[in-house]
Amino acid sequence: MNTENEPERTVPPSRKLQQWLQFVPNTLTLCNSLCGYAAILVTLQAYKHVDDQRAMATIFAWSAGLILFAMVFDMFDGFTARLLHASSLHGIQMDSLADMTTFGVAPATLVAVMAHNMRHIERAGEFVPICMLCGIYLGCAALRLATYNVHAMYEKKSSDVFTGLPSPGAAAALCTIILFAATEKGSNTLREYFRYLPTYAMILGFLMVSQVPYLHFGKYLASAKYHPKRAVLIGILLLVWLVSSFLVNPFLFPFLLVNIYVVWGLIAYFALKTGFVKHTHPLVAEPDRDANEDGERKP
Repeated sequence: MNTENEPERTVPPSRKLQQWLQFVPNTLTLCNSLCGYAAILVTLQAYKHVDDQRAMATIFAWSAGLILFAMVFDMFDGFTARLLHASSLHGIQMDSLADMTTFGVAPATLVAVMAHNMRHIERAGEFVPICMLCGIYLGCAALRLATYNVHAMYEKKSSDVFTGLPSPGAAAALCTIILFAATEKGSNTLREYFRYLPTYAMILGFLMVSQVPYLHFGKYLASAKYHPKRAVLIGILLLVWLVSSFLVNPFLFPFLLVNIYVVWGLIAYFALKTGFVKHTHPLVAEPDRDANEDGERKP
């Protein structure tokens, strides 16, 4: 029991500073989750414009854009946590909860509402299968994030490989399709794409919890300054994006790049299984169960 004469315990200045520094990555993580929340709210506005296809397309494009923008915060919260030595178990939990909102709930809601509105579904029997497909995506995202939370808590090893499609990659695959279709000329373009999105969302969900290895594309890009060939490749990709933005559609290149990344993982996996390529191939990821989820906010 403390008395009045007993000196008060104080936290060392370095520890106080460390506590304040933890707010930086946590704030970025909150911005990630707020983008996901905003995307859901924007998506629901489509019910005000059920008879206006172009207005709905604009709403869905904004929602998809918010989800993609959240990836900036998702990338920098892990980076700042490592830079400031502010990683913590609390940060790991926050990161996965934010990813669940932004890359799990928001894309599933976006695809379900889009299919519901653009098909003018009246009967529950028609909408239930769509909800089930989007629910599979949502459930797989939850399973993946929970699994990699455990890995982040007990494994100290970082890796250049993901086991299974990372949740931001799955969300990006859906959102880039929606952005491309919504900004493409012609009022019926989005209608031609949306009918396949619930099924594609289910496939992406299964890939998230699969054993298919995927390269850590962020680390691949970050290491370009140490690998001249990678720097040249990135320069070519940026040039192609710039040209395609002027000639066709600014979202065509991201749409192709992200979805090729998804398909390439499957192709490489089966190529490894059949012995068609070796594990040492530079563009083929070898399975690594120690790979952590995207934020890598490990203690």
